[in-house]
Amino acid sequence: MPEPLAPDALSPVLICGTGLIGTSVGLALARAGIAARLSDTNPAALRVAAGRGAGRQADIDGSDCPPRLVVVATPPADLSDEIVGALRAHPDAVVTDVGSVKAEPLAEVTARLGRRDCARYVGGHPMAGSERSGPMAAAADIFDGRSWAVTPAAEADPAAVAMVELLAVTCGSAVVRMAPVDHDRAVARMSHLPHLMAVLTAARLVDAPDSHLRLGGQGIRDVTRIAAGDPVMWRQIVVANAAPLRELLADLRVQLEILDGSLAGPNLEAADTGALDALLAAGVAGTNLLPGKHNRPARPLVTVTVQIPDEPGSLAALFTTAAAAEVNIEDLRIDHDPGRAFGLVEIDVVEDRADALIAALRDNTWPAHR
Repeated sequence: MPEPLAPDALSPVLICGTGLIGTSVGLALARAGIAARLSDTNPAALRVAAGRGAGRQADIDGSDCPPRLVVVATPPADLSDEIVGALRAHPDAVVTDVGSVKAEPLAEVTARLGRRDCARYVGGHPMAGSERSGPMAAAADIFDGRSWAVTPAAEADPAAVAMVELLAVTCGSAVVRMAPVDHDRAVARMSHLPHLMAVLTAARLVDAPDSHLRLGGQGIRDVTRIAAGDPVMWRQIVVANAAPLRELLADLRVQLEILDGSLAGPNLEAADTGALDALLAAGVAGTNLLPGKHNRPARPLVTVTVQIPDEPGSLAALFTTAAAAEVNIEDLRIDHDPGRAFGLVEIDVVEDRADALIAALRDNTWPAHR
């Protein structure tokens, strides 16, 4: 096993692509004291990323020192070409990428360059992002506490793998090493299918009457939030990962048929609801399997709902009250009532602290309940 690398082993770093993730990598490296160089075919995005401190624009005359590490952060459709170009242009550098799909780019790069020349390429995928895009949406802390999949091929140079894992750790992530094919199955289940389900749900709103939309609460917002992602980028992602997605869609189709059949009886009150009960219970079980904060086992949470005025300082006062009661807020959601000047805040806290929070809120005249 190679010796652990110091953070300065990454430098010089070249980031190709200054969208949300590429710019965020540059900002995270800058936070760690590592200055990156940036390139992009979009001059406006490049200027914004450099202006935000993600790095400086790479010299186009080739006068820069050769990079040790190249991070390809271009749109999915361009990944293979950019990876091949980086391996050819920088023969002594390790090349990684931050794309959402790993098997297809690896196969294409290997077919074009051969396995030996691909030893310096190690795929990567930080499990972070936003429905927003572009360098203005980037942040230095976007990777903090998130998983970063590192997906080396069998012939990858161990030193190259170590450098890519160092990049992930330096950006604040926890490394998850896995095979490219296994990665693609995992993200199909954990990211790509959920996105498509959000899209399908949000699409049902397009023709909804205004009276229906006025009944929308936090639940529909939670389910549809990620559907606002860039359609062009997501089309490229799901097409590149079509095979694992189709396997999941086949399973989903069976479950939809079961669900439809359970609702089709002439007398639903008297019908056997065992299939429906099983589906609903499976949903609860799956939710409970997701890890909690910092990838630790999830703790039972209780939602405390509190009514707050829709005015400056209300959230700050709410947080102060919770802190005084020594209650840590695990998660929070805000739902605004369209007809009244107040909001409903749903606060998730560990189960054994819910009563203490409710008592503290009520003592400070905040209407609160489980």
